Amino acid sequence: MKLAVLETGVPPGHLAQEFGDYPAMFHRLLGDEFTVESFDVQAGALPSDPGAHHAYLITGSPAGVYDPLPWIPPLMEFIRAAKDSRMIGVCFGHQVMAEALGGQVIKSPKGFGAGLHRYRVVSSARWLNGEKSVAIPASHQDQVVVQPPATEVIAESDFTPFAALAWTDRPAISFQFHPEFSPGFAKALIEKRYDVVNDPDAAIASLDAPNDTAVVGEWIRKFLTVDIGDQQ
Repeated sequence: MKLAVLETGVPPGHLAQEFGDYPAMFHRLLGDEFTVESFDVQAGALPSDPGAHHAYLITGSPAGVYDPLPWIPPLMEFIRAAKDSRMIGVCFGHQVMAEALGGQVIKSPKGFGAGLHRYRVVSSARWLNGEKSVAIPASHQDQVVVQPPATEVIAESDFTPFAALAWTDRPAISFQFHPEFSPGFAKALIEKRYDVVNDPDAAIASLDAPNDTAVVGEWIRKFLTVDIGDQQ
């Protein structure tokens, strides 16, 4: 199955050389069942036909959805147009989907959250497996603060009330957290952002605990492969 990855950012510094870029991380997470085709959205590359791919995955980015960058409005228009293809957003992808489809994103006064965060699973969508909570790496200050119309909250925490969303009028899901991050990469990213992360030493230490990235990887695989009508 071909998955189009809309690449909206790259790992900082030399981290891509050690850990791979974001499309490679998602390929590792999802497995060889999926063939990844990457589009450099920051360079203006988007699929010419929104219906040309079975599914789209929008990556994380250091950008904010409110930044006056020339590639963000076309991406939002693409999101609105690709209503019949399955879509997954992660971190910035989660935020830009929410903003494009009627929600609101801000730079949160709660500060920059990072490390291993635990989220309550509050949905029974069929692509889930009955989990009550998941622990997944996070790395963000921006947050969705107004829930988009036609969405269901899938996962939440006190720090991130809209941590995961599923749309009810299109086959789309999104996550504020990072199932594609390995603990090593998440720690290295905190080191790069040490001066802005809330309690960075505790955030780094938290990543030594067991995580549920494989669980969320299975959610995404199921979402991409189940019948459209069975996703909710």
